[in-house]
Amino acid sequence: MRGIIRRLVGARVRGTGIRTGLRWKLSAAITLVGALVAIVLSLVVHNAARVSMLDNARDLADERVQIAQRNYELSGRPNFPDIKIDDPHLPSALRAKVEAGRRATYVTDRPGGGPDIWAAVPLKDGHVLSLHTGFTDRSTDILKDLDQALVIGSIAVVLGGSALGVLIGGQLSRRLRKAASAAHRVARGEPEVRVREAIGGVVRDETDDLARAVDAMADTLQQRLEAERRVTADIAHELRTPVTGLLTAAELLPPGRPTELVLDRAKAMRTLVEDVLEVARLDGASERAELQDIMLGEFVARRVAAKDAEVGVQVVHESEVTTDPRRLERVLFNLLANAARHGRPPIEVTVEGRVIRVRDHGPGFPEDLLAEGPSRFRTGSKDRAGVGHGLGLTIAAGQARVLGARLTFRNVRPPGAADHIPAEGAVAVLWLPEHAPTNTGSFPMLAD
Repeated sequence: MRGIIRRLVGARVRGTGIRTGLRWKLSAAITLVGALVAIVLSLVVHNAARVSMLDNARDLADERVQIAQRNYELSGRPNFPDIKIDDPHLPSALRAKVEAGRRATYVTDRPGGGPDIWAAVPLKDGHVLSLHTGFTDRSTDILKDLDQALVIGSIAVVLGGSALGVLIGGQLSRRLRKAASAAHRVARGEPEVRVREAIGGVVRDETDDLARAVDAMADTLQQRLEAERRVTADIAHELRTPVTGLLTAAELLPPGRPTELVLDRAKAMRTLVEDVLEVARLDGASERAELQDIMLGEFVARRVAAKDAEVGVQVVHESEVTTDPRRLERVLFNLLANAARHGRPPIEVTVEGRVIRVRDHGPGFPEDLLAEGPSRFRTGSKDRAGVGHGLGLTIAAGQARVLGARLTFRNVRPPGAADHIPAEGAVAVLWLPEHAPTNTGSFPMLAD
């Protein structure tokens, strides 16, 4: 179950890409949208205000032209200083409209300045009466004040949107981080952890749906794997009696080569049944460590010498540890058996403090074992497999968990060599805990 959940929810992104948090992505998105909206609205409001002021100025100029026209027709002069007759600077477009007998206004843009307002009307004697004025200082000041207010408002909107994005994104990011942390705990073998409870809070959003989905997935996987474990344990348990009877019967056969072959296969079958039962017990997290204080270097040297005198043991630094000697021996022997079966001599064991290293000089561990850890009934590549059932390292890893230890695997390559260069050996490293195991899913019992 841990391997499945780890692949589903604990995959790490490989590469050199830059990783940015959801908080900053959401803040940047809200800031960008706020800035675009503020710019568009500012332009719309500025243009609308300018058009409105120009319309008012044109209406005012048109009224003054009409008044000047009436005064001219009554007294022969316009009576306004800025009213001109047949102004040579009158824009050609406005002159064309007036010559067509129409009263009109016209706006031109002064280079480097504000707009110019023109108004003209035809007279009965054929002349053209016109008015030329510009934006009033008051209108210019109003437009500048409006632009300043729009700029300040836009900056406030951008800053407010950024802060809101950080706030909302931070809340969502915290909930997702809590969910990811809880999911990693489940992947590390803590099935009692619930992602929904880890998130907490009163907000109900999509993260709750995600948490419930992960919890449901973990429960379903746990139930299926528990059912599989029970079936495997039941089958192995039922096979113990007939296999034991078969082994007993084989021992009663007359001496000879056929009898040796039958005994060999019967013993292999009994070993396989016992290994399957041990794996089932370890998967059930019901194993208890019986702790004792031992001198690690002396213990390893004696056990290895009794197992295989050709294996060299080097104690770099002696250390007293509190552990389960029987389970530690099981881990050590399984690592030695794997090195002897799949590697090449010489096999070397090194003890340094609380760390035990078992090295061979074979082709190295398969890549899938290095990436995902030991897997039952999968022996790896042809270079380092071909025999066995893939249970030795699985049992070693399970017993290490009961001891609260960490078991790692790596291949030895020349310094600076690429990954495709063949390995010069394999190293299994057992890291025993500094304190007695109490948080491994089992309950240690101190031996009397």
